[in-house]
Amino acid sequence: MRLPKLFGLLLCVSLGPSSVLMAQDYPADVTRGKAVYERHCLTCHGTGGWGDGPTAASLKVAPADFHRFRSFLKSDEELLRTIEHGVVYSPMHSWRGRLTDGEMQDVVSYIRLLSQQGR
Repeated sequence: MRLPKLFGLLLCVSLGPSSVLMAQDYPADVTRGKAVYERHCLTCHGTGGWGDGPTAASLKVAPADFHRFRSFLKSDEELLRTIEHGVVYSPMHSWRGRLTDGEMQDVVSYIRLLSQQGR
């Protein structure tokens, strides 16, 4: 059953703008993403995104290695959701309220760049 377009519009309005964050809502900026990554992500995920940051060895759950196939296959929306909400039972906490929506999107674009680079 197809729903009229108006229904979808009303649904989005009733949920409000902060209930669903879509990656395409913000033009990503790799330069800003690198600055946010270096400030907040590097200590666990490492300079190159290999999951080998200075604190990585002390964590009970290893940080994501963005070069691994399963990380590489994740959509931008999945990465964004992980940054926004964190991962249960891991040191990856929620960045909602600490980073703006734009900063989270910028970090995703920088992670994509890192994942394409070799050692």
